[in-house]
This record gives sequence, C-alpha cells and structure tokens, in this order.
Amino acid sequence: MKSSIKLIVFALIPYFSMAQLKYPETKKGSQTDNYHGTEVKDPYRWLEDDKSAETAAWVKAQNEVTFDYLSNIPYKKQLQDRLEKVYNYPKYSAPSKKHEWFYFYKNDGLQNQSVLYRQKGLDGVLELVMDPNKLSPDGTTRLMQFNISKDGNYAAYALSKGGSDWMDVFVMDLKTLKTLEDKLEWVKISGLAWQGSGFYYSRYPKPEGSALAAKNENHQVWFHAVGTSQEKDNLVYQDPANGQRFHTLSTSEDEQFAFLYLSDRGKGLDGNALFYKTKDQKEFTPVVKEITNSSYSFIDNVKGKFIIQTNDKAPNEKLLLFDPKTSKFSDFIAEKPEPLQGAGTAGSKLFLNYLKDVTSRIYVYDLNGKLENEVKLPGLGTAGGFGGDKDDKFVFYSFTSFTFPPTIYRYDIDTKKSTVFRNPEVDFKADDFETKQVFYTSKDGTKVPMFITYKKGLKLNSQNPTLLYGYGGFNVSLNPAFSPLLIPFLEFGGVYAQANLRGGSEYGEKWHEQGMKLKKQNVYDDFIAAGEYLIANKYCDSEHLALRGGSNGGLLVGAVINQRPDLAKVAIPQVGVMDMLRFHKFTIGWNWIADYGSADNAEEFKVLYGYSPLHNIRSGVNYPATLVTTADHDDRVVPAHSFKYAAELQAKAAESTKNPLLIRIDTNSGHGASNTKKNIETMADIYGFIFWNMGVKTLR
Repeated sequence: MKSSIKLIVFALIPYFSMAQLKYPETKKGSQTDNYHGTEVKDPYRWLEDDKSAETAAWVKAQNEVTFDYLSNIPYKKQLQDRLEKVYNYPKYSAPSKKHEWFYFYKNDGLQNQSVLYRQKGLDGVLELVMDPNKLSPDGTTRLMQFNISKDGNYAAYALSKGGSDWMDVFVMDLKTLKTLEDKLEWVKISGLAWQGSGFYYSRYPKPEGSALAAKNENHQVWFHAVGTSQEKDNLVYQDPANGQRFHTLSTSEDEQFAFLYLSDRGKGLDGNALFYKTKDQKEFTPVVKEITNSSYSFIDNVKGKFIIQTNDKAPNEKLLLFDPKTSKFSDFIAEKPEPLQGAGTAGSKLFLNYLKDVTSRIYVYDLNGKLENEVKLPGLGTAGGFGGDKDDKFVFYSFTSFTFPPTIYRYDIDTKKSTVFRNPEVDFKADDFETKQVFYTSKDGTKVPMFITYKKGLKLNSQNPTLLYGYGGFNVSLNPAFSPLLIPFLEFGGVYAQANLRGGSEYGEKWHEQGMKLKKQNVYDDFIAAGEYLIANKYCDSEHLALRGGSNGGLLVGAVINQRPDLAKVAIPQVGVMDMLRFHKFTIGWNWIADYGSADNAEEFKVLYGYSPLHNIRSGVNYPATLVTTADHDDRVVPAHSFKYAAELQAKAAESTKNPLLIRIDTNSGHGASNTKKNIETMADIYGFIFWNMGVKTLR
C-alpha cells in the first residue's frame, strides 16, 4: 500500500441532490391477511411472483434508478480498481490427500471461479482436474462439491448455476478425468457420500411452478450407482408425512457405515435424530431416535464405537462414545468452559477446535480421549482444517485473522510442529493496521465482544467512516477472518467493526438461545449497543456510521433502522429476511422456524410482527441512506423479501427521508455473489455508497 492512500477531505456537500431521485411507482394491491385477529395489509404481494412480466418491469425500473445513482459517484472506479488490485493474488485451498494424489483449489487472482488441480505427491507435476470458469460464458457456474470415492477411482461433483442452491450432480472417472453420462437433478441440502460402487445424495421432487421460489418439501435420500441413469436410483429414505424435514446422509471414512440425519426445524426443533446402518444392511438402526433440540454428529468410528459430538446437557458441546453392540452411550471428552466448534480425526489422532472469546484453540487427543498437546497457532485468529485419513503422518490447516491473509500450514503429527506450506502475497502492508477486541455492555447488561480494525495512528475524532457488521443468528459465529475486499475500505480511512451478537455460537448454545424466537430483540439491542459504543468512544458519530449485514444480518439491519433510524447514516441490508410473517412459505424458509418462530403461533406472531422490517417502516421518519441488495437467483432468501421491503420503504419514507432509498438487484447471481467479478462490483458499489453518503468528497 502506498503511503499516499488516505482519506483527505470530508464535506457534507453532495454533487447531486435527492431532488433528482425519482423512484419508480409501485402498484399497491388490496391483499389483507388475518393473523390471530390482527389484520395485516400486504399491498406488494404481487412482487412475490418472480416469473411475472410485471415484476420484471419493476426490477428493471428500480435498477435503472439505482445504477444511475451509483455510476455518478465520482470515485467508484477508483474503488473498483483498488479492489481488483488487492484481490488479484493467487489463492489456494489446503491440499486434500487421496492415496498418492493431493487435490487442491487455486485461483490465479481474478478468476471468477477457483480451479481444481491435483498432483502426485507434494512435489509432483500439476494436473488440471476441472476449471469451472469454462462451464458458462459469464463464469457463474460454481463447483460446489467434489467428493472422491475411497478407492480413488471416481469423484461425484455438484454444479450450481447462477448462484442458485439447486445443484446438478455428475460423476468423473479420475483415471481419465472424463465426466461420465451420469446426471442427477433437483439436488439440494445434500452431501455426496460414497459407499462402494455408488454414493448417497439428497434431493427434492421436481418443483411445481417457480424453481427459485416454490416451497421445497419431501426431502429424499437416494443411492446412485455409477454408470446408471437417475431413473434407476434407489430410494433410501423419505417421510412425506413430515414434508418439512431435512434428510441427509454421510458415510464413515472406511465406508462401512452410513449415517442418516433427520431434522425438523420447521416444527421449531433445533436438533436432530441420528441413525446408522452397515454396508450390508437395508434398515437403519437408531443412535438417537427422536428429534429434539439436541444435536448429534458422527465424527469417526474407533475400536468398534462411534465418536459422537452433541450438545445434549452440554451447551458448549462434548464428545460421547456410542457402542452399536449395546446401543449405549459412554462419556468420552467432557464439556469445557469454551464451546467446541468442531472435531475431526487424522493420523490416529483427534483434533478438537474450541473457541475462546471468538478465537481458535486447537487441541490434540489420542483415540482413548487423552489430551496430548495444544497446537501452537501464529496468533489470535481463526484456524480450520486438521482433517485426514487414519494413516496420515501430517495434516494441513489454515489460519487467518482480519489483517492476516489465509495461510496454509503443515502440522507434523509426530513432532507436533507447524510449518508454513503456502503463504499468500497480498498487495497491502499488514503492519499498517491493527485490530483490538473490546467488550461492550448491551441493554440488559450482557457483555458482548466486538473486533475493531483500522489503520494505525487512527484519530478518535468521531469523523472516521465506520462500518459495523453483524449477523446474530442460527448458531453462527463471526470469527476473525481476512477479506481482501475489506482492505481498500481500511486504506481509505475506514474503521471496520464486527460485533459478536447473541444468536450466534460464540459462547455456545446458551449464547445462541438468547438470540432466538421470543428473545430475538436481544440481537437488535446488541447491535444498537455496538453502534453506541463506537460513537461514545469517538471512532465515529452517527453521520459516519454504516450498518451492514447479509441474510439474517440483512434482517438485523432492517429491524435496527426501524427501531433506531438516528443511529447511523448508512444502512446496507443484503439479501435479508424482511417479511417475518411469510418467510416460511418460500423454498426452505420453513427451516428457519427453529430460530425465528412462526406467525402461525399467536405468541410468536406478536414478537415477529413487532420487529419485522417490512411491517415496521414508519412514515415521517428520516431513514439512513439505504442500499438494499439482492439477486434474481437467490432461492434461499427469495428476492421478494427485498422487493417488498424496498417498495414499502420508498412509499412510506421517501418524503420524510433526506437520503436515498435504493435497491440493487443483481442478475444471474444468488444468495452470495456467483463469481469474483460480481463480488468486486458489488463491494465497489457498497463502499462508494457508504463514503458518498457520509460526505466524503475525494479519496486519495
């Protein structure tokens, strides 16, 4: 980074005024629904039809206004150029070993998709396995899975088009690297689990109507034999009487056991049942028969017993042993004060990943459950990997933090030492930045952690453009991680704050539960308190604070600006769940009932209606400058959420709001950007929108 890159002037004098913004008129319908005696209007119900010409015309009109506005930000190209430059470095995945071959992904820098390679031994000749960039003209077809059979002869791989969650599955002969004629359709929420001459996968019946919006029900597990058509696949499990369940299957490393997972989040249950069968059995035997709020995951089979990770009577998770001969559990590794994030085996060792104040701690155990050592990590950050086969002598893992690019390490199991395997070279000076972790107080007195990253020498003068990011849901932890797309924001004088809100897994299941269902308001209080902390400590003032979140985080931003429109100058709700009364009626939205509750329940309806972003927009209020983002192929959180929300925001708040209220609708993209180009373009627009609406006149 050159020393001349800095923010040189702030001025609340925009080049063009809000008077020039004319939003498209959005037709209002007369739809009204009755929820437990409460009449709720839904005038934009027609925007839920993603296949209608009327919706397409509305999208086109909104995009014309939005992209015209964004194109007039004078330094947007400067931002995009810098984003491209800092993103343009080789990126590698950790190698995965299968017999003599090591498989890994590499992106040369700005390739839309990472390319899969392999080599014999770590010093072997590089061999191209698959280049997804050649699968579609715009580079939006993604390689989602590439799972290799135990014998190493075949791989089942899954492709997604245009950002959709739907996958098509194919089979590759790894001797010739040729794709066979096998093709499996309508695959979603699925592993590809090999056993012998075929593999298990999960799919839905072909949807009726819109494949991108229709509710997905009757999840089925099938077995596909290599070299046959999908019509000849064997149905392994289904439960049409309970259509809103997930049924997924995995196999053990030796392929001797198949494990069936059943979950019923549509009924508000956050755990799963677990069954198994041997390679020769037809029927499944229960490990845990009933679905409750406790989760159970198979880790490995050791000495005739299964290692099971669970949060049953252990909110921070623990490991048990299950004996298939007696169908009884026994203690293995007890719950710790820190939450267990993951477990895996390699080289006849057990690697456990714990989280202490949102940073990784890795411990190595023998297969009798005895602690051997802690893996010394490069610093405070996030580590992942440590998987492999029982006969491996070493494993790979990655380590990252906000200013520490993902670096791949090789850990020698015998010597217990780590060495750098691949060290990325990024066009920025890590020593120019610093990160600190603070603990602020939320509304109810709870201490909440937050990471703050900025350029060294930052002046606490309340004038720094500050981006506050949050999620707060679904037991997801926001751990420290490097993003090259964050670097330009920091270089141009920005402050990045990442709040670890309740609803996540940062402190185990109790932390998750405090942000679920009837307690969801805690998440919004935590986010508001994070913003207040940044303002009180003079990182920024309300005129220099932006709020950003995606998916459940988009809901977070939408809810918070309704409750505290004065908190921030800019709001970026991305692919958000904005209609909390109807989210469960689209694709797999019913799966979120376990976290949100449902409007079908009178008590839960009252809470949902009380914070639903769509239903709490107020007239006469000055809202932050708002850029809603979504995409036409988002079949996880369907774009109708954002369509209806933007229409309501413009209708109710345009006259009273001094700031732009825009929606950016990407094409041939999904719940996340479907390729590198779209990702960079989106971030250039977001950063430009943030800086511009904070009055930043020039970037240098």
